Amino acid sequence: MKNILITGASRGIGKAIAKGLGDKYNLFLTSRNEELLKTIAAETGAKAYFVGDLSSQNDLAELAKFIKVNSIDILINNAGEYIYGGIEEVNYEQISRIFDVNLLAPAYLCSIAVKNMKKNGWGRIINIGSISGVMGEAYASAYSSSKAGLIGLTKSLALELAQYNITVNIINPGWVETEMGLKSIEESGFSLEETFETIPQKRFIQPEEIEKLVEYLISQDAKGLTGQSINLCAGLSLGV
Repeated sequence: MKNILITGASRGIGKAIAKGLGDKYNLFLTSRNEELLKTIAAETGAKAYFVGDLSSQNDLAELAKFIKVNSIDILINNAGEYIYGGIEEVNYEQISRIFDVNLLAPAYLCSIAVKNMKKNGWGRIINIGSISGVMGEAYASAYSSSKAGLIGLTKSLALELAQYNITVNIINPGWVETEMGLKSIEESGFSLEETFETIPQKRFIQPEEIEKLVEYLISQDAKGLTGQSINLCAGLSLGV
């Protein structure tokens, strides 16, 4: 079986991906919450897990060693952070953390994992973006721009790595029914009903829908799909 690493695996989308893929791949997980990570690792039969903060250079260096030791074939860059507020309200540290977690860490982890993928002549990278990175989101400019950068990273790496049988794609969810998604709605000041009215299908995306798409994109059936930015958003990107 192939070895797969999922970041942000202790809750939400990452947890759903881990649960969906646990019996099909050798699972390696990472998150900063040790208690939750230990639980999901036990539930999914993960081979190993790493506790660390993707905004920490020291933790990233240790995670790089973890990736090398475990010969990761498939990298799922799922971990992400969100902040809501006017541009004049956020400080440098907040902006820096958003970019560290949402863009710089994924780029660095790709640089480490790709070495093994090239050696084996096969690899898969899936980045979890956001519809906010496609369309922009008022009062979430740091988040939106970090996710837009992740789309650019995906397309560039897809071109760079295509000759090595490595595919790179990004999934851009809309509103997802997770703790982070519901919290971001609460912070925005809009009600759930008001949010539903902005979504053509009048529903939230479920984390399991994202897992199913990930499962397809890392399969041999999707070997011709690379550099794609896929909006899984219940029609949100189309307008109301």
